[in-house]
Amino acid sequence: MKGKTFLPLLIACCSASILSAQAQFVISGTVRESDGSGPLPGAAVTIDGTFKGTLTDPSGTFQLTDVKAGPVTIRVSLLGYQPVTQTVDPASSAPVTIQLAKSAVAVDEVVVSATRANQKSAIAYTDVSRQYLDKLNLGQDIPQLLNFTPSIVTTSDAGAGVGYTGIRIRGSDATRVNITLNGIPYNDAESQGTFFVNMPDFASSVSTIQIQRGVGSSTNGAGAFGASINMQTNQLQEKPYAETNLSAGSFGTYKVNVLAGTGLLKSGTVPGHFVVDARLSKIYSNGYVDRAFSDLKSFYLSGGYYAKKSFIRLNIFSGIEQTYQSWGGVPENLLRTNRTSNVYTYDNETDNYQQDNYQLITSHELSRNWRLNVSGFYTKGRGYYEQYRPNDRFSNYGLPNVIIGDSTGSRQTISRTDIIRRRWLDNDFYGSVFSLDYTSFRKLTAYIGGGWNEYKGGHFGEIIWARIAGNTDIRQRYYDDNAVKRDANLYAKAYYQFTPTLNAFADLQVRRVDYSFLGFNSQLQNVQQDAKLNFFNPKAGVTYTLNDQNTVYASVSVAHREPNRDDYTQSTPESRPRAERLIDYEAGYKLQRQRVSFTANAYFMNYRDQLVLSGQLNDVGAYNRVNVPKSYRVGIELEAATQLAKQLRWNVNATFSRNKIRNFTEYLDNFDNETQESRQYSLTDISFSPNTIVGSQLLYTPVKGLELGLLSKYVGKQYLDNTSNESRKLNSYFTNDIRLIYSLKPRFAQELTFILLLNNVFNELYESNGYTYAYISEGRVQADNGYYPQAGRNFLAGVRLRF
Repeated sequence: MKGKTFLPLLIACCSASILSAQAQFVISGTVRESDGSGPLPGAAVTIDGTFKGTLTDPSGTFQLTDVKAGPVTIRVSLLGYQPVTQTVDPASSAPVTIQLAKSAVAVDEVVVSATRANQKSAIAYTDVSRQYLDKLNLGQDIPQLLNFTPSIVTTSDAGAGVGYTGIRIRGSDATRVNITLNGIPYNDAESQGTFFVNMPDFASSVSTIQIQRGVGSSTNGAGAFGASINMQTNQLQEKPYAETNLSAGSFGTYKVNVLAGTGLLKSGTVPGHFVVDARLSKIYSNGYVDRAFSDLKSFYLSGGYYAKKSFIRLNIFSGIEQTYQSWGGVPENLLRTNRTSNVYTYDNETDNYQQDNYQLITSHELSRNWRLNVSGFYTKGRGYYEQYRPNDRFSNYGLPNVIIGDSTGSRQTISRTDIIRRRWLDNDFYGSVFSLDYTSFRKLTAYIGGGWNEYKGGHFGEIIWARIAGNTDIRQRYYDDNAVKRDANLYAKAYYQFTPTLNAFADLQVRRVDYSFLGFNSQLQNVQQDAKLNFFNPKAGVTYTLNDQNTVYASVSVAHREPNRDDYTQSTPESRPRAERLIDYEAGYKLQRQRVSFTANAYFMNYRDQLVLSGQLNDVGAYNRVNVPKSYRVGIELEAATQLAKQLRWNVNATFSRNKIRNFTEYLDNFDNETQESRQYSLTDISFSPNTIVGSQLLYTPVKGLELGLLSKYVGKQYLDNTSNESRKLNSYFTNDIRLIYSLKPRFAQELTFILLLNNVFNELYESNGYTYAYISEGRVQADNGYYPQAGRNFLAGVRLRF
């Protein structure tokens, strides 16, 4: 089955479920605060075991229509309140009244509520629970665990999902995806990328993840220029627990971790206030690609104090990684004969890095209507990658040629030698974020928030060995420069319920970036320089509730993104690229019935000055990115979940898109005459942007505790550059995994779970990433393509024991 066959299946599935519904009754009622303070608007009311749900209106009332006969259990929840379940007979026409009590202690989720989307945000988003992650978390990195969510394409340099991994959402790479941990920015300030390898097994400490596609809601840190991923770790565990996870599989991959928590520590009969959580992890893999091992260690330690209205929590987590480099990919001519080939052979061609993270998170209820959240953070990163460089020029390191004389008086000038070098990064990243949250408990909910951070990056290179050293000292530095980047933002957002069916939101953000770096001036001198940028990012949208089953929404959002470190340091003020701008239009429809939920989201992402590679050499001789005036992404995302039978469930999503640059100029090095030639194109595909992405999870539960799953992923062809050249592309691929999960509750433990994951069971040979270098030689255009092959048939098996 190929990706295009999923769409008619998806539509048929949803249609069948809708037509077969024989609902007959209505459940209505009111949700109120138990202390008599009044009604509670915005509470989620759902029917257990179905997809039906709604929100209470400004008067706290709700209505669920087309409910089948027979007793049902409804669940009511609202942030800051204890959830309630209640059994209701739909045949009774009497309205129900449900009372929610304030949580006995402040809840952790409040610190991310200002930056997360909700059902009234009018944007596309997906919530990923801890339970979802646990089903896949056998040692692979976070991008791999999110692979089956909408519009996502993942890749792994080593081919096995461990080590250096990448993620693209709607075709946008990780430098355009904003990442926050508990509302705190995580993207590297200079490159804007995210290196999940620096926080191994972090998924084991995550409680929820929200993926927002498109510009999304205003957040802290790097500009969300294609999507944002908001991860939360702090979920209060009120009871003590202990857990261990052991897994192993193909390519020598294994994971071992231990987790423990005290729960709320009590003193006799006095309710507890203090809690401590901890995790220790080790992951190792030899990788699918030759020598591409990953040796990863991490810990997570968190302590908190919880009161009824406030809490304070300190998180300390760290990761240490050593990975053998497989960044070079596999040349095209070796894919058929030696697809696991690694261009690096030096035994210590490794990347070595340690990152320590400190977060102090606080939240205080100022009154029934107001809450203040303030967090401070500090991240320390340091490490290097080592490279063997055969026959390299002394001049590349600012070294003089070596002159050798002999007894006859003849002299020989040596300008090249074999060198081993280390390229270091030593950085400090610190700052604060805050939000002031307001709810009227009627029609208005509002947030004022923002943050400030400063990044100090030390970049230097060392020569640690040379075959012919001359006067070179060991660890002699051949470059040494520092950069400082400050980022501040302030946002205000509000949701207003104009009528019981119409809600609107407005979201305004201002952001300022100050960047000081060592770069070229107009005279091609390398001097310290400054760049200052100011951005205004407005957003607005409306949500209209047709009834408790059908909702439509629309929004428009603006985002800006500054160039990255290389764009600045490898250019002059005359050739330096401009900041990018995106206007994102979104519109969607949501359906929720007892046996099916369905969402269709259409988007049009209109770019101005998007930064892309063109092959052009700039005035300092660098192949830097350039601004293309006009480009766009337009598409539709479809999601459906349906209960096909009592024991059979299907979750499926599909994205169909066009991703185009309106006018593009390619530059080719011509080795025949030592010049560059340009070629013009129109409406070419944006590189690494497949027109079709489909994810499917078919889940069968034959008996209690046993789940069998068929997990499928289709990704359409992608081009390696922006020319739509068929000789420079990644072929489409279709993978299928089989997952078996068996859980039981023995007397000696709370949970014992066995997981078996059979990946790529049909042994699809595919590549998920690559690169190309096109040039002219001997009068014709040629291209050197490199690819990152992913593993064929392989497996992972694990066991989880929780007390």
